[in-house]
Amino acid sequence: MVPGEENQLVPKEDVFWRCRQNIFDEMKKKFLQIENAAEEPRVLCIIQDTTNSKTVNERITLNLPASTPVRKLFEDVANKVGYINGTFDLVWGNGINTADMAPLDHTSDKSLLDANFEPGKKNFLHLTDKDGEQPQILLEDSSAGEDSVHDRFIGPLPREGSVGSTSDYVSQSYSYSSILNKSETGYVGLVNQAMTCYLNSLLQTLFMTPEFRNALYKWEFEESEEDPVTSIPYQLQRLFVLLQTSKKRAIETTDVTRSFGWDSSEAWQQHDVQELCRVMFDALEQKWKQTEQADLINELYQGKLKDYVRCLECGYEGWRIDTYLDIPLVIRPYGSSQAFASVEEALHAFIQPEILDGPNQYFCERCKKKCDARKGLRFLHFPYLLTLQLKRFDFDYTTMHRIKLNDRMTFPEELDMSTFIDVEDETESCTDSGAENEGSCHSDQMSNDFSNDDGVDEGICLETNSGTEKISKSGLEKNSLIYELFSVMVHSGSAAGGHYYACIKSFSDEQWYSFNDQHVSRITQEDIKKTHGGSSGSRGYYSSAFASSTNAYMLIYRLKDPARNAKFLEVDEYPEHIKNLVQKERELEEQEKRQREIERNTCKIKLFCLHPTKQVMMENKLEVHKDKTLKEAVEMAYKMMDLEEVIPLDCCRLVKYDEFHDYLERSYEGEEDTPMGLLLGGVKSTYMFDLLLETRKPDQVFQSYKPGEVMVKVHVVDLKAESVAAPITVRAYLNQTVTEFKQLISKAIHLPAETMRIVLERCYNDLRLLSVSSKTLKAEGFFRSNKVFVESSETLDYQMAFAESHLWKLLDRHANTIRLFVLLPEQSPGSYSKRTAYQKAGGDSGNVDDDCERVKGPVGSLKSVEAILEESTEKLKSLSLQQQQDGDNGDSSKSTETSDFENIESPLNERDSSASVDNRELEQHIQTSDPENFQSEERSDSDVNNDRSTSSVDSDILSSSHSSDTLCNADNAQIPLANGLDSHSITSSRRTKANEGKKETWDTAEEDSGTDSEYDESGKSRGEMQYMYFKAEPYAADEGSGEGHKWLMVHVDKRITLAAFKQHLEPFVGVLSSHFKVFRVYASNQEFESVRLNETLSSFSDDNKITIRLGRALKKGEYRVKVYQLLVNEQEPCKFLLDAVFAKGMTVRQSKEELIPQLREQCGLELSIDRFRLRKKTWKNPGTVFLDYHIYEEDINISSNWEVFLEALDGVEKMKSMSQLAVLSRRWKPSEMKLDPFQEVVLESSSVDELREKLSEISGIPLEDIEFAKGRGTFPCDISVLDIHQDLDWNPKVSTLNVWPLYICDDGAVIFYRDKTEELMELTDEQRNELMKKESSRLQKTGHRVTYSPRKEKALKIYLDGAPNKDLTQD
Repeated sequence: MVPGEENQLVPKEDVFWRCRQNIFDEMKKKFLQIENAAEEPRVLCIIQDTTNSKTVNERITLNLPASTPVRKLFEDVANKVGYINGTFDLVWGNGINTADMAPLDHTSDKSLLDANFEPGKKNFLHLTDKDGEQPQILLEDSSAGEDSVHDRFIGPLPREGSVGSTSDYVSQSYSYSSILNKSETGYVGLVNQAMTCYLNSLLQTLFMTPEFRNALYKWEFEESEEDPVTSIPYQLQRLFVLLQTSKKRAIETTDVTRSFGWDSSEAWQQHDVQELCRVMFDALEQKWKQTEQADLINELYQGKLKDYVRCLECGYEGWRIDTYLDIPLVIRPYGSSQAFASVEEALHAFIQPEILDGPNQYFCERCKKKCDARKGLRFLHFPYLLTLQLKRFDFDYTTMHRIKLNDRMTFPEELDMSTFIDVEDETESCTDSGAENEGSCHSDQMSNDFSNDDGVDEGICLETNSGTEKISKSGLEKNSLIYELFSVMVHSGSAAGGHYYACIKSFSDEQWYSFNDQHVSRITQEDIKKTHGGSSGSRGYYSSAFASSTNAYMLIYRLKDPARNAKFLEVDEYPEHIKNLVQKERELEEQEKRQREIERNTCKIKLFCLHPTKQVMMENKLEVHKDKTLKEAVEMAYKMMDLEEVIPLDCCRLVKYDEFHDYLERSYEGEEDTPMGLLLGGVKSTYMFDLLLETRKPDQVFQSYKPGEVMVKVHVVDLKAESVAAPITVRAYLNQTVTEFKQLISKAIHLPAETMRIVLERCYNDLRLLSVSSKTLKAEGFFRSNKVFVESSETLDYQMAFAESHLWKLLDRHANTIRLFVLLPEQSPGSYSKRTAYQKAGGDSGNVDDDCERVKGPVGSLKSVEAILEESTEKLKSLSLQQQQDGDNGDSSKSTETSDFENIESPLNERDSSASVDNRELEQHIQTSDPENFQSEERSDSDVNNDRSTSSVDSDILSSSHSSDTLCNADNAQIPLANGLDSHSITSSRRTKANEGKKETWDTAEEDSGTDSEYDESGKSRGEMQYMYFKAEPYAADEGSGEGHKWLMVHVDKRITLAAFKQHLEPFVGVLSSHFKVFRVYASNQEFESVRLNETLSSFSDDNKITIRLGRALKKGEYRVKVYQLLVNEQEPCKFLLDAVFAKGMTVRQSKEELIPQLREQCGLELSIDRFRLRKKTWKNPGTVFLDYHIYEEDINISSNWEVFLEALDGVEKMKSMSQLAVLSRRWKPSEMKLDPFQEVVLESSSVDELREKLSEISGIPLEDIEFAKGRGTFPCDISVLDIHQDLDWNPKVSTLNVWPLYICDDGAVIFYRDKTEELMELTDEQRNELMKKESSRLQKTGHRVTYSPRKEKALKIYLDGAPNKDLTQD
């Protein structure tokens, strides 16, 4: 071995160990990195690609470390979806409108955590267009070929395991073979306004028609002659320019529809695309009169055909020439179950003549008789642009519904129309010497002079200018009638509605594209074939009425003629006015882009400010650019809130604010030059916080608000004055103890902390005494914003249990006291007392003296409302002074800056001044004018909304588990009973008559429907069991409240019952509580009566308004009833008469006796008691007849809001027993097509035979010829005389009326009957139409005929003057 070689082959020992150590160090470093990465929080990003229609439902998921830069996120997303980085935006998509969001910066080195991504949560992002342009696709290596690029973007983003196959996208109706963005297709979409897809399809087709687009560009708009807003050609021109030059993904069509004279409602009306095509062409022809484009529509789209009839005996032919813009092709012949297989087959059927024979023979002018003839159509002239309409919408006369035919009908890419020219017509066409477009000829007299329209030289015309020249079919060039398909307008949906889009072939690259509103995509010929139609499964003829499918609806072909086929104008070929228009639109688009950029960088946040002088919280929206400093934002807010004339600018600042919790989160000291975007955490559409423009007085200093602090509003309570002061705001920390918190408050309000009691109001009326000094505020339940009450005195109340202390009672009262504004009645109480006494005398003569005695106390002196108010006020003042003298003579001074309840006078009256504070109780001593007659009362809620409509706003008052609420009103001296109730009489004479022989009294019947007792077991009023606060004082209302009206401002404990509340109002109203009503005033001055006297005022809130109206209140057991008159033979059979009061135990006859004078005075009806009846009313249907001896609540169930029918009788009442049945019969006379008036039939049983006998008796129809049927629907069961003979179930096979299908078990059923031998009148068409109009008008007036009425379609119109209201007669 050569010396030295050993050293080269075998390393030294230290080198070996050094290498191994380096390897271990590298491995350890990598392991540490992996371990650190595992410990680092990760951010889950879910990205939705919204840039095209196929990827919108796909999600891209990335789970990245929180330290990942935003720049790296964009790179990963770009690699994942295959876009070039920097050509797309990412915006937040957590349920937020992305249009208002600022996109993330794709060059930012911020970490995801610093960019407001949340670790451990789903962060949703939207991938959107950048500056209105779609992302650019990351192209693969050119060797991969163009197909690989297309395959990469087939349908949604490829799922794992399926790389770009067309099977990855599944659709029941349609699929695209590839998805290309705008930059690839070069085309712009149209925004769907709502339901304007049909318009978008037609506009894109016209735009992709070179001849139409070029001709439109050549037309020049003269602004001096017409308003550009209403010019349809100009707006189409602008739209086409934008479609050709815009960089946007899609553009709006609102300017075009505005030129049509449409408003926003038209966008919600879907119309037929073929109908729109015709209406738009008509409008363009009108606008293009006297221009070069005047005949453009006819030159491009109009064809001619010949409508002829030829006699088969002599050959004489009559004909006329018609023009057409489209050819309607039938999908399926009427009555056939087989559809035409192709467009060619349907075209042959279109020109296939029919033979007129038999009764349809044609009168030949030459033969002078009716002869067999051939009638048909022949094409004379095909347009340059051939439009075929596939009539897929039909009408099913079985179901009477519009249907869509989804049958398969193929159409070729090239259509040879030469096969549809009749050789006979070419060689044997002739005309008479008559009109230009009409004539007649026969086989031995021929000429070819049937058209004088020599000016039309477009398309293929089979006419010649020579009368002798003959054209043979073989003389035509083979390709002269070859048309190529370039537009397929597709309808997807059913006859009830659907969606239109267009498949259009570009003449520039011969490629097919799908124009589906704002989405434009490349498609193939295979996709076109899928629009041929065809439903899955076997279907009957009209079984596809509601089937939804996707198929072609309109086809547009262009004649293949190299000499005429135009190409689109290039930019340099534009006329000068189009170049100017392009430049103008580009400038507008750039301006919009700059405005959008400003919007994207503008922070929009709610701004609040408490006005320093008005003390009203103002709200606005601050819009500030993200680069504006805090100082500049303060100046903007200062001007926005109009504070220039109020305080100087340096007395204002912006602070972070939580309006929901009324919490000041933090202030921004020393950050005046910080950009607002940085302070607010970026530009967002919504923020989780607000801003408050805080103000101070010039001699004050702003307080510093630090994050983590909580805000506490401190109310100081004065037990002696029984007042609660306005709040003072202090800030504390949640980790402070109660002791530390007391020290903090002591410094703020200068009260000793040793005797301080702090009460926290955690939620409404949830009072908690902070008694454990070592507890933290967080443990006590403090939150961001808190409210506490503080009391610091040396009274013995400090030693009492909190729930029994004076402090608790005062705070409890403070929390439950509300302020109400009460409008007193304008009428003086004196005049009302007289009227009440008079009414009572008429209604119950036995109680007149009692009533007079009752009203003598408060109203006998006939004092005015003003005098009563003054007297009551003086009494309240003297009571307050007496309380102050009897109580402590300590500090009676009261702060002027207190809340509404701070100076509320206490109702306390200390009976024993020497008694200790521990034994004091809150007692109410609001005195009434006549305490002896101070009564509680109850009402039935059947009195609700007297002469008013019931509204849901009063549901809190009307809702109850009872059917009615009747409360007790003691008219006379109260007699205590065993059950604690008070015995009294409501109309004692009536009670005696109604309940002779019965021992129980009304008040013992506690099972009364809905009866609530206002008294507890001791016989004491529930309102008296609580010491509820009440204080009233005169109030000067705003101007316009009405002269003569007096207002009260009432502070009252809302736990008081309505009954007790009314009692307290008695001295101010001047009458007993039983003689006035309380109406609650809601928004828009709607008034609803409050009737449940045993319910509290808990549904009322501060500053609610109440109206007091004079009127008798219901007593216990009484119900207010609405009485309607039943007029069976009138057009409106139900007429409201009056409101009456019925009482439990009253007989029907007694109620009739009381109704008679009311009917005379209020309704002018003179009725005797035996000439009218009362009967049940259910909606508008008459029901059970009430007999005179029936007793309410025993024989007749009565409830609140009850309604009855009053029916006048022609004779003596026939109904004597409940076993009888009264039905209303009406004769149908088919020979006269007339219905007779109603007649009542009273049956002794439910026998059908008896009904037949009675009907035969009143009509004279033989018994065996009687047929009857039960009426349907609501009384009077109206039905058209055209339908009654066959629509009703005549002569049912039953023996009794109370079984199916009649089910007549109660009075009031309607029975139609007829004579079966009477023949139905035969009507002419004119008579039937006239009768149909009369019946339709009659049934519409009565409103009883309920038929299916689908939404009325609005007629499609284009208003040439842009003003649809100018010609109202068009509708």
